[in-house]
Amino acid sequence: MSKSDKKLIEAILFASKDPVDVKTLKTKVKRGTDVLKVLYNLQDEYKSRGINLVCLADKWSFRTSSDLSDKLRKEIYVEKKLSKAAIETLAIIAYHQPVTRSEIEEIRGVSFSTGTLEVLFELGWVKPQGRKNIPGKPLMYATSDTFLSHFNINSIDDLPNSEELMAAGLIDNRVDSSIFGTAKFAEEDKGKVEKNSYSNIDDMISDTLEKKE
Repeated sequence: MSKSDKKLIEAILFASKDPVDVKTLKTKVKRGTDVLKVLYNLQDEYKSRGINLVCLADKWSFRTSSDLSDKLRKEIYVEKKLSKAAIETLAIIAYHQPVTRSEIEEIRGVSFSTGTLEVLFELGWVKPQGRKNIPGKPLMYATSDTFLSHFNINSIDDLPNSEELMAAGLIDNRVDSSIFGTAKFAEEDKGKVEKNSYSNIDDMISDTLEKKE
């Protein structure tokens, strides 16, 4: 492992405002450098420091150690909160992706304005994900890597399921999960729809928007 390559990778990660993937790092160092090995080595070096090297959605970045977050937290109240429609739309996309606009509206039981999706696009949390192979070929939407990074999860599989939400006290057995579409498209996409319930997942999302660290 070249010390110069290790220093360069460390500097790139430190200077970058966004997480960096291995493919990009390989273009910055000598050919043949085992970038992943360097990253794991750096991750091990930083694991006991105030700043840790973390990998989320296959991208690497330096972040404040999680055990210091409470001591370093600075609360800034955001005057304009994300609307209820936008929060519900984001939750539906997260748990049903890829999903079309009409499916989102069917799950919510109400139509919404184009501005709702535009807000999520501006935040970088939602992106187009191809077109559904049905008449009209409607656009489908999915969450982005920025969404994963913001909520500090490695993949969509890490989203809490209904049992975890219930254990956390966010929902109870009185909640009708069908309201949120968990079984709405079961016949259309058998085996694809997971048994996830996200009643009040909008509260979890809302919390991160009310206070910015």
